[in-house]
Amino acid sequence: MDIITRKQLNILIQLANSDKHFSNLEREKIYEIARMRNFPESEVKNLIINPEPIGSFGALSETQKFEYLYTCIDLMLVDQKIFDSEITFCRDIAIKLGFKQDVVDFLKEEIYKHPKDSLKSMLLKEYT
Repeated sequence: MDIITRKQLNILIQLANSDKHFSNLEREKIYEIARMRNFPESEVKNLIINPEPIGSFGALSETQKFEYLYTCIDLMLVDQKIFDSEITFCRDIAIKLGFKQDVVDFLKEEIYKHPKDSLKSMLLKEYT
């Protein structure tokens, strides 16, 4: 089983729950990511029921760290309702990933305005 994907999905599930309302759009997005990575649907269901501790991200590459943060921001925006609890959660994840916390505000505004590779370059240059 892909531990990197499992950890990422676990974070997204906890983000979706951070506002105490796990929307259908958030759920669909999480399952879509799991399908794209050939991660078993049954394991996603288990993570939804029993989320795991988040832990550390030291072993992740820069690309993986960017991907984790990118998918968090994308998920936060998917239902077009942004709660303070979601912003706080994303900032905490950003810091754990080695980014400056203001990267969340930048990404929230810019995520769909630039190609993903350009965003990655900007983030690694300005927010690490």
